Amino acid sequence: MLDAATKKRIDDCRDILVGKVPDPKSQVEQITIALIYKFMDDMDAEAEELGGARTFFAGPYARFGWAQLMAPSQGGYEMLALYSEAIQSMRENPGVPELFRDIFKNAYLPYRDPETLKSFLKEINGFTYDHSERLGDAFEYLLSVLGSQGDAGQFRTPRHIIDFMVAVIDPQKNDTILDPACGTAGFLISAWKHILKNNSSQRNMDGRQSPKTLQTVPGDLLTPDERTRLSRAIRGYDISPDMVRLSLVNLYLHGFADPHITEYDTLTQDDKWNELADVILANPPFMSPKGGIKPHKRFSVQATRSEVLFVDYMAEHLTATGRAAIVVPEGIIFQSGTAYKALRKMLVESSLVAVVSLPAGVFNPYSGVKTSILILDKRVHKQTDSVLFVKVQNDGFNLGAQRRAVAHSDLPEATRLLRSWMTAPQAFEGDGVMAQAVGRRRIGEGGDFNLSAERYGISVVHAGVWPMVSLAEIIDELESGVSVNSENRNAISGELGILKTSCVTSGTFNPEEHKAVLPAETPLVKCPVRTNSIIISRMNTEALVGANAYVDKNYDTLFLPDRLWQTLITNPEVSVRYVSFMLASKQAREAISAKCGGTSGSMKNIAKPQFLSVQIPLPPLEVQHQIVAEMEGYQVSIEEHKKAIAALDDQIKSSINKVWGN
Repeated sequence: MLDAATKKRIDDCRDILVGKVPDPKSQVEQITIALIYKFMDDMDAEAEELGGARTFFAGPYARFGWAQLMAPSQGGYEMLALYSEAIQSMRENPGVPELFRDIFKNAYLPYRDPETLKSFLKEINGFTYDHSERLGDAFEYLLSVLGSQGDAGQFRTPRHIIDFMVAVIDPQKNDTILDPACGTAGFLISAWKHILKNNSSQRNMDGRQSPKTLQTVPGDLLTPDERTRLSRAIRGYDISPDMVRLSLVNLYLHGFADPHITEYDTLTQDDKWNELADVILANPPFMSPKGGIKPHKRFSVQATRSEVLFVDYMAEHLTATGRAAIVVPEGIIFQSGTAYKALRKMLVESSLVAVVSLPAGVFNPYSGVKTSILILDKRVHKQTDSVLFVKVQNDGFNLGAQRRAVAHSDLPEATRLLRSWMTAPQAFEGDGVMAQAVGRRRIGEGGDFNLSAERYGISVVHAGVWPMVSLAEIIDELESGVSVNSENRNAISGELGILKTSCVTSGTFNPEEHKAVLPAETPLVKCPVRTNSIIISRMNTEALVGANAYVDKNYDTLFLPDRLWQTLITNPEVSVRYVSFMLASKQAREAISAKCGGTSGSMKNIAKPQFLSVQIPLPPLEVQHQIVAEMEGYQVSIEEHKKAIAALDDQIKSSINKVWGN
């Protein structure tokens, strides 16, 4: 467990560097290099205390020792020159093991300010640690600042999701374990800890025979040979030399004397193609680089998308009884492209045994992308003709940017259900709510092998009867806008604009598509469009009265017409986005329609008192967030399907034009 003092010292190091090294990844690299530098010197000092000799800082490299570096007589620029020379020459130091030399490969000091370096090394000097789990936890915390790696589509996998996947796959001491896109080696370390935990005993550490003094000794039931074999059997690849360096440090600090992490491009190099694994755990990059990928020719699925190729690679590199857990974007689940369908067909027919749908906010704040986990198991696949679909609604954290812990996580129950399925699929009894099995033949009907649970009638049930509240209880104010008539509709007033009433038609707020010119004589203080509000049609055709759109940012130069309302909701226990979804529901629209009055022609309107009397269900805030995340995930899927439909429509038109000779 990371202690508060160590956490603060790491934060202080970053605060010192941020002015000279603004990039979080570079900050992590600089702190890593300095920590390892001091760590080596501490090991030298310990060797001397035990009667041995220094090995890291000996001979011509003795002048780089930590004591020399931090000597009070050392001036600022002298310290800068000595430290810079030290980290660049460490690669050539014969007393440094190859692992550490790899860590210092291409290391350099990216700034030349002696005061920054002096303050930084003073903080590093305050670290007191031994080669222990505590230091590994500190490094894990340091790596947590990396977050997204941007263009590569690499998003740091939350620790609790990693541990969940490892618990489901249940790696054993005799397994070979691989992550072919390992990043900072989080999956490999979790698998290592899982095996140690399952090969541990409890001992009385103080000699007294009291249950209160029992302590678990991780991995003490493993023989030395088993530990050696296991450390060699845990492997990782990554295309980035920086990630390889961080992985090596991370594994070493978690007890790997000789970690096996290789700089390797899984998709374009094939010299490791014949290496199989019993267990594969990964969250591969979701995005393909600009310019595409030119993969080698050994993949069974012909594709240029990285997420397709990575999943194909992992499926093909399992042993005959191998198993895998892979985080994938929703495109893998339902995209209609040829490569996506071919991949799903191959998985369903060869190894796929379960699909776990995660909430849309799991990767916040780095990405709001909706993800699932594919569970492959070649042994279980032979025992059943079905695939288990599991729906996780609550992963133990809220779905906001801060991801604060909440109660009632679904992950323990999801783990139990998946382990039960993978242990004895023939005896499995799903609950029909969180988990349900679907036959492989049914999945293959139509040829697209869609892996969306909703496709097979499996939908989320938000259990509980929630209290009904009137809109008057949660809406503080309904603002109406400026009057626009046929005579002044097109008058010009600088850069200002007024919404068209059609802005609520689609349910998605897009002001650029729905902006008319503001009348010149209109007061400029009348109802500008505000963030976290709902725009509601109060006067329209009967089908559109009550239609709404959620606004996610301020538009100071954009104003409402008088046929629309804008909500003001300040209750901290109410999600405005949730209210927007509820107002769009069939039940709310029917209630609004029943309260409408007529105007001239086909137009209808609704008065404020009648509108505010409409009732909606209001669950607790956390449940509201879960429902919003689920709905937004569906919207992303809808947009992806629309794009796919448009592409197919273009193909149809192109084929017809060819027939006509066009």
